[in-house]
Amino acid sequence: MDLIVNFTPTGMIPTKDMTPHVPISASEIAEDVHAALEIGITMVHLHARDEITGEPTYHAEAYGRIIEKIREFSADLILCVSLSGRNFPELEKRSEPLQLTGSLKPDMGSLTLSSVNFNRTASISEPEIIQGLARLMQERDILPELEAFDAGMINYAKYLAHKGLIEGPHYFNLLLGNIACAQPDLLHLGVMIRDLPENSIWSAAGIGNAQLAMNSIAIAYGGGVRVGLEDNIWFDTQRTKLARNADLVRRVHTLAEANERQVMAPATLRGLLGLQAGAGLYGRASSGG
Repeated sequence: MDLIVNFTPTGMIPTKDMTPHVPISASEIAEDVHAALEIGITMVHLHARDEITGEPTYHAEAYGRIIEKIREFSADLILCVSLSGRNFPELEKRSEPLQLTGSLKPDMGSLTLSSVNFNRTASISEPEIIQGLARLMQERDILPELEAFDAGMINYAKYLAHKGLIEGPHYFNLLLGNIACAQPDLLHLGVMIRDLPENSIWSAAGIGNAQLAMNSIAIAYGGGVRVGLEDNIWFDTQRTKLARNADLVRRVHTLAEANERQVMAPATLRGLLGLQAGAGLYGRASSGG
């Protein structure tokens, strides 16, 4: 299978004080997405920021501005909005981007499959909230981007499938290297891949210094990659050079070429995941648009 490149330009943590290269405004994010698309990506995992304070925001209007700008230059790039509980645990806040419709409708929404402890903070996802987000995405024909930080979260995805709240084909981001979760080694990644439900497609991400290693392993092993400043602001493991998003995407292309893998086109992944074709029709293909 061709290589899925899931581009994560912003995230919730990087600030301009940490790195001048992180895109914050809708225009900056769209510019980085455009540059990445010209290099070659398959999909984008979006986080919105308040354009004055730079703080993460859940507001649909903020996501709509980003999506509108991206779809001016790409009608079929797969767009996923973050529904993270890291700053906003409440269902009504986290789900607000799912209200976007028409040409602003996201194809996917992130669904973290359990609560997560990070270095200094926690991202709280109570079972009722996870199920509520899954139900809303199901009602609105938006595909969950399933985020698993350890094997237990994959088991919870199977539970959601058993309850009829998610259905295949599934797309998983496997995130390794967080201090309280699966670590970036072959055994942890292998167990997570083994435990995936049937009809699943996966990409691997590494947190911080683990990004390059996990991207390399995933490319060699036949999976996809998640890459961008959300997960790692440094280009080198010695942390002497701040990365630009384009630097990280180009490096993935170098690895892909060495492994004789082509980057998957958005249209191809749309077909594999049962998404509509784009060009004004977004989300699951079962939707009327």
